[in-house]
Amino acid sequence: MDEISFNRGYYTVDVTYFYEVTGVTFPGENPVNGLCVFNKRVMLFGSEGSAKVFSSDGTFADSYSQPIAVVECVDPIALNMKVVESCPTGLMADVSAIPPAILAHFGESLVLTDGARILLATLGQFSIVRLERDSQLVVPVYDYCLPDKDCVSGSEDDPCTLFSRIRFPVEEFFPPDSIEAAEDYRAAIQNLNGMPSPAVNPNANN
Repeated sequence: MDEISFNRGYYTVDVTYFYEVTGVTFPGENPVNGLCVFNKRVMLFGSEGSAKVFSSDGTFADSYSQPIAVVECVDPIALNMKVVESCPTGLMADVSAIPPAILAHFGESLVLTDGARILLATLGQFSIVRLERDSQLVVPVYDYCLPDKDCVSGSEDDPCTLFSRIRFPVEEFFPPDSIEAAEDYRAAIQNLNGMPSPAVNPNANN
């Protein structure tokens, strides 16, 4: 990621995607693994700042520095594959530009020299590239919104009548306001099933 000197607050983000492509030869059905490389450059607004941030864990951050680039992507889509006798000019990857972790993933040396048949793959990639920077925001906070239950009850033995007597289990959907676990919901379930209510461990995770 590099800052654009003639446009304040904008940065260029260079992203390199590495794909492991697996194919099967025909005839013979022998598996073939290969590497696909795709380079993409985007220009995004990352703003700027001059405040220095100190944390209690001993870290220091200067918000005037570059923001953090984050890339989200889904699995690629194989659009086309074909075998050619020789690699077209400029398509062979430079081994020095491939990270060691990518090379180690294949377990054996990649064939990066021209002279053999080459499997060309065209992939479609959906991705989101964004810049992140800490910023102070004012966010309004509201209390929990409880849904209104609507149960048409009939006789005393009707399931809806029994269900309408149970308090809505707020603690099951939202974090509790205290460390003490509420027993109303679980106790009601135990009573409906004719089972005694078990002891509640306040230190147990819900």
